[in-house]
Amino acid sequence: MKQHQRLWRYLISFFTFFLINCFAVSCSFILFLQSLNYTEEEIRQAAPITAGNIIFISLLFAGVYYIINYYTVEKPVKIIRRGLETVTNGDFSERIDENGISRDFLPIVQSINTMTEELSSVETLKTDFISNVSHEIKTPLTIMQNYSQLLQSENIAYEERIEYAASITAASQRLSELITNILRLNRLESQQLKPKAEEFDLSGQLGEAVLGFEQVWTDKEIELDIDIPDEVIICSDKELLSLVWNNLLSNAFKFTKKKGTVSVKLSVDHDFVSVSVSDTGCGISADTGRHIFDKFYQGDTSHASQGNGLGLALVKRVIDITGAEISVNSTLGKGSTFAVKLRRNRDA
Repeated sequence: MKQHQRLWRYLISFFTFFLINCFAVSCSFILFLQSLNYTEEEIRQAAPITAGNIIFISLLFAGVYYIINYYTVEKPVKIIRRGLETVTNGDFSERIDENGISRDFLPIVQSINTMTEELSSVETLKTDFISNVSHEIKTPLTIMQNYSQLLQSENIAYEERIEYAASITAASQRLSELITNILRLNRLESQQLKPKAEEFDLSGQLGEAVLGFEQVWTDKEIELDIDIPDEVIICSDKELLSLVWNNLLSNAFKFTKKKGTVSVKLSVDHDFVSVSVSDTGCGISADTGRHIFDKFYQGDTSHASQGNGLGLALVKRVIDITGAEISVNSTLGKGSTFAVKLRRNRDA
């Protein structure tokens, strides 16, 4: 039905244009002939030839117009519409071929191809995110389910019962941290959390963050190298930056082996302050370094049970929205240094 309607539309349009041409050419002939002196007999003899010429010229003009119109307007529109229909149906791999597209429509085609590339990337990220979230949630749930079933056994020693309960608690804490981090990251990415600048003592905040891991460094006999000047006042979002220091320190202590060293240094340079967190852990390979700020990426799978791969993604997002900078310097097998540079005053 649509094809018939389109055909009738083309025919009506063509003949309308043809009749307009006939009228224009006829008027031109009449004006031209009025300036010449022909007898009535000569005009009667020339009339069929003139009418034929008018029809031929009008058909020629209409044909040329529609050929040009087809290749410069109708064909590109048809290609663009077909491509958009494919994208609308959920196929974001569709790319419109730019060859043969007229210059007027080329920017539109390029914009559509850019849009589908972005949509394809978003779709891939969404699929990966769902897959990773499902995996990360399934692991602690499986642990909780298995140990809860073991706890239902009648013949189970008290020590084993305590051990199983501790495993369930650890798994539930990991699940809670995962959900909390997902919600935080979602709020940061959707800009529901906006930085609130306030003056605070960065030195004190860093000291509190380090003390929060006292049990970890004590158990692993880690040596601390702390170089933090007193009362370094900055104006930024205190709560968001706390996420940065806690995640960087958590990674540093996690990847540092027993009796290793973790360093925290704060330096001040006019309008900027720099915070570096270093460890003597396993280091980061070049390939891993390109992905460490990706959600759920864990370069060292041997420590996967101690995290969910969202910490550095949170760090990067906070760094971006607070206008700070972060860099990573790492040597495989020797350790890593994460350096954060931020303004002391947001108006500076």
